[in-house]
Amino acid sequence: MSSIKVGDCIPTFKLKNQDGEWTVISPQDGKKRVLYFYPKNNTPKCNEQACSFRDWQDDFLEQGYEVIGISLDSPNSHLKFKAKYNLNFTLLSDPKGKVRSLFDATTFLGLLPARKTFLINEKGEVILVYDALFEGREHVQEMLEFLKK
Repeated sequence: MSSIKVGDCIPTFKLKNQDGEWTVISPQDGKKRVLYFYPKNNTPKCNEQACSFRDWQDDFLEQGYEVIGISLDSPNSHLKFKAKYNLNFTLLSDPKGKVRSLFDATTFLGLLPARKTFLINEKGEVILVYDALFEGREHVQEMLEFLKK
């Protein structure tokens, strides 16, 4: 399987959001995005990561980027997670891991779902890939610093 690298164009995909509505992500829609794949709702590092994205959401929006989190969790689990932590961004459900596989954000050492983040420009091109298995808050800060350069 080939992984998506810096300079590659993302594929078009469709997943359900926390409200059970289909969301289409396409390189042709002209949107800048932070797509972050994370292991599971309500686990310590994932909570830290989600809350960091929440806390720095305005900074990402100032740079023109919308944040979208993707995990294997169900839309209903996402809805509860979003409410519990007052998250201000979209969460997408990838229950079979198909999109996770497209981005090669599958597993770390075959054991844990990967924590991998992609910064995508308005042309649908990846401008940064960040692998952050054991980082929550730190990698969110790194991405903001990258965008502000």
